[in-house]
Amino acid sequence: MYEALEKEAVIGTLNRILESELAGVIRYTHYSLMVYGYGRIPIVSWFRAQADETLMHAQQAGEWVTHLGGHPSLGIGPLLETHQHDIGEILRETLRAEHETLEIYYALLRLVENKAVPLEEYARDLIRQESLHIDEIDKMLRRPGQVAVSDETSKIAAE
Repeated sequence: MYEALEKEAVIGTLNRILESELAGVIRYTHYSLMVYGYGRIPIVSWFRAQADETLMHAQQAGEWVTHLGGHPSLGIGPLLETHQHDIGEILRETLRAEHETLEIYYALLRLVENKAVPLEEYARDLIRQESLHIDEIDKMLRRPGQVAVSDETSKIAAE
């Protein structure tokens, strides 16, 4: 079923996804602990829900690694932090991390496109989900009443 794949490259990319998503679980959990102020409760809930979803994404990537006969990585992606605990800075860090993970899903798609429909659909679905996360974070970074895409999103997209 997966004979047309460059399995080592696909497994390596899936392991990068696994590591990136596991880093996301840690990052979202950490951020949920660092939110202060009047709007804390809904923001903490959002971060914790993102941590749960990100763990599910990590598990899915790990399952694909083992489906293909590989060994899931025990590594964790980069855990960079600016140590700025303003909610805006936390969201900007989140936005950058989501863009980095999205790029890995695109790399997976390029490896499996027209070669393995199940993996292609998996990659496309996660690209859709990550893109929606980016859009949601972008909206959170906008000032009330601002309709245009945030400056942060525009800056990251230009990189």
